[in-house]
Amino acid sequence: MATPIRLKHRETGVTKTGYYGFSWTSLFFGFMPALFRGDYMTFIGGFVIQLILAVFTAGIGAVIASIVWAFIFNKHYTTRLLERGYVFDDAEPNVQGARLAFGIA
Repeated sequence: MATPIRLKHRETGVTKTGYYGFSWTSLFFGFMPALFRGDYMTFIGGFVIQLILAVFTAGIGAVIASIVWAFIFNKHYTTRLLERGYVFDDAEPNVQGARLAFGIA
């Protein structure tokens, strides 16, 4: 189950919600959650990879890719936000849990 964590950009003050943990939406909808969150390059790249896998494996590869992606997407998305200058901006227990999940001291 995904755990939400509020993030705030250091310079602009824009807030976004990051997640870590298993992504049920990615399991059922593949790379569509990346599109909904505005992560267009991840959506396009994942969609193309999933399409290629589906063509060459009669759909089985795409199903396997969706299962694997469900385990890593939330952490991938939030890590990219952190790399873009966002910082944790949530209650201290939530921030400590997120730091543990991301391996940040």
